[in-house]
Amino acid sequence: QVQLVESGGGLVQPGGSLRLSCAASGNIFSLFGTGWWRQAPGKQRELVATMTSGGSTNYLDSVKGRFTISRDNAKNTAYLQMKGLKPEDTALYYCNVVQSRYYPWGQGTQVTVSS
Repeated sequence: QVQLVESGGGLVQPGGSLRLSCAASGNIFSLFGTGWWRQAPGKQRELVATMTSGGSTNYLDSVKGRFTISRDNAKNTAYLQMKGLKPEDTALYYCNVVQSRYYPWGQGTQVTVSS
C-alpha cells in the first residue's frame, strides 16, 4: 500500500516562502503525475498545482507566479515551492497523483500565513 507523507509546512509571515515535500513509498509520481491540494477551515479542498507524468504543469489562478510544483523521480518525492505567501494561502496542504485513482491521503502539512 502506497503511503504519502507531506512535510515542510509552518508559520510564515506574509511575503515569506516555504517548500513543501511529499514523499511516496512507491514510484507513483513519474507514472501518474503529481498534484497538490489545500483545504482551509470551512472550505472545500481545492487543487492548487499539478504536474503530469510528462512534466506539464498547471496552477490555480491565485497561485500562478508564486508557486512552483516539481518532483524528484529518484527520490519518489514531489515538492511545492511557495513564495510571496498570503494569508489566504493558509490551509492544510495535501499531495496525491492526478492521472490515476487517488492513493490514501496523507495527514497533510499545515501552512499558516500570519503576521
